[in-house]
Amino acid sequence: MTPQQIRQAQQELGLSTKQLAKMLGFSNGSCLARLKIIDQNKPSAASITPCRARLLIAYLEGYRPDDWGN
Repeated sequence: MTPQQIRQAQQELGLSTKQLAKMLGFSNGSCLARLKIIDQNKPSAASITPCRARLLIAYLEGYRPDDWGN
């Protein structure tokens, strides 16, 4: 997924950058910082793994885990 696709998905899902990072399984500050670069609408090399991209697509298709948005 491109940074633009990730930004668009984040907007569609109504998640903050911190919420998106948590929902994609990022647990440390450096990964959150990578997503913040995406969130700031700046070109970057930030990306997510194919596994996380599939998870994000599942969220867009309506999947919601028990801890959604917490």
